[in-house]
Order: sequence, then structure tokens, then C-alpha cells
Amino acid sequence: MFSRVFRKSKDKNDHIATLDKLNETLVSLEKKEKVLQRKAAEETERAKEFTRAKNKRAALQCLKRKKLFEQQIEQLCNFQLRIHDQMIMIEGAKVTTGTVDALRTGAAAMKAMQKTMNIDYVDKTMDEVNEQTENIRQIQEALAAPIGSGADFDEDELEAELDALKIDDLEEQLLQPATSTIPATPLHIPLVKQSAQTSSRTRDRDSDEEFAELQREMAL
Repeated sequence: MFSRVFRKSKDKNDHIATLDKLNETLVSLEKKEKVLQRKAAEETERAKEFTRAKNKRAALQCLKRKKLFEQQIEQLCNFQLRIHDQMIMIEGAKVTTGTVDALRTGAAAMKAMQKTMNIDYVDKTMDEVNEQTENIRQIQEALAAPIGSGADFDEDELEAELDALKIDDLEEQLLQPATSTIPATPLHIPLVKQSAQTSSRTRDRDSDEEFAELQREMAL
């Protein structure tokens, strides 16, 4: 057991050391890339200056050096990509290893638990549970049983007596006199609207008579 723990600790330290080394190399490559990019930019500016000065040969030399720097930059980018890929693979391997170790630990724990619990033990436990459940049910039935004179009642006789009571009650309801007390509601007819219409017709007739009288006076 101790040898396994020691081996796990050693493997973990090796992984950490490997990742640290790769990370240091990656940082160094990034620094070199920046330097080369700066040199390529300088060669571009120098080529522009020689072009303005009509020095074609010097301008071409600057562009050639710029191309060489760009090739080195591309190579460094490929190196960085490979290192990134290697780091990702190592991290994935660490995750896989940790997962397998966890599963192995869980399997060992389940195996240890099964040593103390087999199918015979489970069957015996279930038999005991069922026996205790049956005992409790019998006790509850014994407590619920009627005691004394309550156990001698005839259920059929009680049902017959209940039916007789229902028939007597129905006969009493049929013998009661049926009375209907519906209050009469007086009918009121509103006369206000009719009176108003009669008064309006009277005023119209009086106005017509006055107008006719006025016409006769004017004719004289």
C-alpha cells in the first residue's frame, strides 16, 4: 500500500516537473518570436528608407533578411504549437489516470462491503423484517377486536331496525298536510307617463284654438 502511495506521489511530481519544463520552453520561444518580429519590422523600415534613397540593392537585401526572420518566426510558431499540444495531452493523461484510480478505489470499496454482506445475510434480514411485520399486524387486529357485549351484536338485526326507522320517518312526512303560502304581490301600473301624454295633447289643442281665433280677428 505504501509503495503504491509513493509511486502515485512520484508520478504526480514527474507530471508537474514535465509541465513546468514545457511551460518554460514555451515562454522562451514566445520571447524569441517577439525579438524576430521586431527585427523583421526594422528591416521593413530600412527597406523603405533605401527605396526613397534610390538604393535598390540595399532595399532588396533588407527584404531578404526580413523574409529570413519571418521564416524563423513561422518555425517558432510551429514549435509553440507542438508544445501546447504536448501539454494538453499530458493534462488529459492526468485526468484519465485520476479517473481510473478513482474507479479502482470505488471498486475496492464495493468489494470490501460485499465481504460483510452476501445474499444469505440479506435473505435472513428480510425474513426477520417480515416476521416482525406479521407480529405487529396480529397485535393490531387483537387490539381492534370488540370487547364484552359489543361482540354479541347481530349485524343483520341492526340493519333491519335501521330500515324500519327509515320507513316510519317517510310515513310521517307523507301524513303531514301540504300547505302553500305564496304571498300575493299587488300589481301597480305606473300612470305618470300616461298623465304626461294627456296633458301634452291638451296644451297642443289649446294652442291650435288660440291661433285660429287670431286668424279670424285679422280677417275682420
